[in-house]
Amino acid sequence: MSADNTMKLKLKIWRQKNANASGAIEDYQLDGVSPDMSFLEMLDILNEQLIGEGREPVAFDHDCREGVCGSCGSVVNGQVHGPDEETTLCQLHMRRFHDGDTIQIEPWRSRAFPVIKDLIVDRTAFDRIQQAGGYVSVGTGSAPDANAIPIPNRDAEKAFDFAECIGCGGCVAACPNGAAMLFTAAKVAQLATLPQGKLERSARALAMVEKMDSEGFGACTNHYECSAACPKGVPIEAIAVMNREYLRATFLSQEGV
Repeated sequence: MSADNTMKLKLKIWRQKNANASGAIEDYQLDGVSPDMSFLEMLDILNEQLIGEGREPVAFDHDCREGVCGSCGSVVNGQVHGPDEETTLCQLHMRRFHDGDTIQIEPWRSRAFPVIKDLIVDRTAFDRIQQAGGYVSVGTGSAPDANAIPIPNRDAEKAFDFAECIGCGGCVAACPNGAAMLFTAAKVAQLATLPQGKLERSARALAMVEKMDSEGFGACTNHYECSAACPKGVPIEAIAVMNREYLRATFLSQEGV
């Protein structure tokens, strides 16, 4: 650490011009990094340096920078969202690193999440899974109207746990199979737990699982890396709920119900 309490870092960052180009790791030296910076602020400083040198800045996803939107995400030294548990990349701070550290930063790796540029991947497959059935068609009205339906506290708490998913895609990047089971399960389980979602539970489970499979995600083989890497701590129980919903829906469809 320098006298002004800043760090010098060596950054190894995946650079890829576009989806059709070959990518490679490039090395950068960055000085004057404050431990109080967020990880994305550190990348901002790097980009200012690169622009000042007349070089192409590193493209990375971000929006709210408050751990809410799910836009950010990269693999940092082999860990999804970096070394902190239940933390998005934008909420990771540089105090977790040390002066002289080498930090390797790569995009999500999944066939279903093709790289667009540098650290940005195309996560619209998640949107298509959501659109396949992650909604209710019944009118719930305003908050007072929705609250008029009695829901046991245990069910409400479970639904909130599943609804924590922000769709960042970290579960897919962490899974050795590139599975999207935790994301899909969180959406299915959230609505299956609430009375407003019961009407379409069978159609929803069938449609979302089938869409997930058609998007090219891998299969779940119970590594549990998805839940461990999830920045919101979505419980692995969601997958069990989705599997039960899917089996129930499959049985009912075969029975013509």
